Amino acid sequence: MAGDTEQNKGFSQEEALGFAQTNEQGQQTQDEHTSGEAEPHISDEQLVQLCKEKVCPSCPEKQEMDQEVLRVRADADNYRKRMAREKEQHCKFAAQEILEDLMPVIDNLELAVGHGRKLDACSDLVQGVDMTIQIFMDTLKKHGLEPIECSEGEAFDPTRHEALAEEEREDMEGGKVCQIMQKGYKYKDRVIRPAKVMVSKNCQK
Repeated sequence: MAGDTEQNKGFSQEEALGFAQTNEQGQQTQDEHTSGEAEPHISDEQLVQLCKEKVCPSCPEKQEMDQEVLRVRADADNYRKRMAREKEQHCKFAAQEILEDLMPVIDNLELAVGHGRKLDACSDLVQGVDMTIQIFMDTLKKHGLEPIECSEGEAFDPTRHEALAEEEREDMEGGKVCQIMQKGYKYKDRVIRPAKVMVSKNCQK
């Protein structure tokens, strides 16, 4: 009877081996589950995103790079604005060079008219040249070229006048335009040739 009782309390070799294998598989499954919880799998994209959110904001190298990017963007924006201004100015004053070449033509025509007025025989010719000058000036005005208004007795203005010399005058105070030697011109809002004038000065007593 005692032998039977001990046999009932124990395990056979096959049962013991089966129990050991089951216990080992359970422990392995538990280890895998625990390992999965401790070290979850992260994709490369998730790792990069996590780095951007957690590490990069406080990274000195990134902050320095961000500042450099801002400087480059500011420089590029300033360069773009400067190019736009230069382009606008170029388009606005594109005809200046050819208009400057035409000014001597006007000077010679006006000089010829001035001499022709002294001769009665040239009156018809002077009238025709005068009409040509007027048409010429009206055409140039459409393109932005206009003579600078200048008259004797007005105050000398260095922004519109170029003083060739001083002349002592008793009939006007110093610093006045006393003689116009050559007409000046402006192109739109820019003086491209100041009027050449003589400037009065007080007589020495």
